[in-house]
Amino acid sequence: MMIEIRPARSTDIKGIRKIIDTYAPQGRLLSKETVTLYESVQEFTVAIENNEVVGCGALHVLWEDLAEVRTVAVAEHLRRNGVGHLILEAIISRARDIGVSRIFCLTFETQFFGRHGFEEIEGTPVEPEVYKQLLHSYDTGIAEFLDLESVKPNTLGNTRMLKHL
Repeated sequence: MMIEIRPARSTDIKGIRKIIDTYAPQGRLLSKETVTLYESVQEFTVAIENNEVVGCGALHVLWEDLAEVRTVAVAEHLRRNGVGHLILEAIISRARDIGVSRIFCLTFETQFFGRHGFEEIEGTPVEPEVYKQLLHSYDTGIAEFLDLESVKPNTLGNTRMLKHL
C-alpha cells in the first residue's frame, strides 16, 4: 500500500465528496455542500492511493489559539490500516505550523482521537471575552465547541474532544 499524504487540491474535491457521501447517510459525518468543500479546499489534507482520494481531514481555525479538526474519514476498504492516523498527524503538524495551541473535534471515534492525545471536554474552555466574540460566528462547529443550547444535543450526538499542542 503506497499512500501519499498531502494538502488537498481543487481537483481532489470530487474524491472528498465521495468519501463524505459514504459516511453522511449513517450520521457518521456531516454532509457538506460541494461549494463549501471547494471554498475550504485549503483546509483539507488528503490521502492518495493510485491517484485516487482514499482519505481526508480538515483543519478549520476558530480563534487565535484554537482550531477544529473536521471531516476525518478514510475509504471503507482502508479503515484500520493507519491511513486515518497519517491524516490526523499531518493535520496536527499543520496546526502547530500555523501557531494553534489547541485543536478540537466532534467525534464518535473517541478511541481513535484519544490515541492522539485528545480528551473529552465539558463546558467551554475559552476566556469570557473570547466566548463573547465567538458567539458572533455563524459556524456550527463554533456553536458546538461553545456547547450552546441551540446545538444540544450536538448535531450528530457525538463527543467533544480537545488536544493541547
